[in-house]
Amino acid sequence: MPSVFTWTVRVYYEDTDAGGIVYYANYLKFFERARTEWLRSLGIDQHTLRDEDGALFVVRNASVDYVASARLDDEVKLTLNVEKLGRASVEFDQQAWRGDTLLASADVRVGCIDAVTMRPRSLPDLAAAKMRAA
Repeated sequence: MPSVFTWTVRVYYEDTDAGGIVYYANYLKFFERARTEWLRSLGIDQHTLRDEDGALFVVRNASVDYVASARLDDEVKLTLNVEKLGRASVEFDQQAWRGDTLLASADVRVGCIDAVTMRPRSLPDLAAAKMRAA
């Protein structure tokens, strides 16, 4: 899947640790927000998926490589690329950048589960079609 989605966040005081740099776990939040904004950009509403299709997305696996630090007030560009779209999962390559400096990269696998049973299920047809078309 060749297209790269980009979304930008600003680093707030609440994102930093005692040293004034972005606390490492907050990159996972930034990456989560980028995935949510990507879904929105495709016209996929997660409330609708849950309420009408009975489907939820959950992170199955995340591997993050931290390269450089972001600080208070930095503008961080998040990129998202779909590496693999499976029947019941999506694998993402995500990166966080400050200008030309790579801050962190992540490989994230998200699974689709049934909202009631919490068991794996296939992606809803319309959502999967929109993801493929992107």
